[in-house]
Amino acid sequence: MSIPTIRTERLLLRPFREEDWQGVLAYMSDPAVTIFLEEGLLDEAGSRSFVARNLGDSAQALAVTHRKSGELIGHLVFHPWFGPRTQEIGWVLGRPYQGKGYATEAARALLVYGFETLDLHRVIATCQPENVASWRVMEKLGMRREAHFRQGHYRGNGVWWDEYFYAILAGEWKSGS
Repeated sequence: MSIPTIRTERLLLRPFREEDWQGVLAYMSDPAVTIFLEEGLLDEAGSRSFVARNLGDSAQALAVTHRKSGELIGHLVFHPWFGPRTQEIGWVLGRPYQGKGYATEAARALLVYGFETLDLHRVIATCQPENVASWRVMEKLGMRREAHFRQGHYRGNGVWWDEYFYAILAGEWKSGS
């Protein structure tokens, strides 16, 4: 992915470092944080593996740190999706940082980078309908709900999730829609 460090008013979006696994463990071991995530809870080994997969040019996630404290508070995923110049974005924040506008701030900064530097055509995001906080972030970003896939995502153990599908086009982003 090779995205440079991005600064916002309160946050620093940066590549992961090996030592970040402890911060990842802190929020990814919380059932309230991971309830809507396909990978579910992570233990130490899972946190180390997540960070290892997201080091270097093949990374598909960025660390989100609080500028004032330097604390790792979550991460953003940003990776190619079906179609040219199209990326998928997603976010995970530790419980103490939810509901404070951090996800919107971080995602907005990454969308600016995506549309203005990478010349993306389209960015998509998905979530479960029950994840109201996530789809509200999508709407604050100007993304529009394009679909509601009923039982379209297999969770495992006989469980199917509904999924909302949101997107924003470069022209919509640039016009401020």
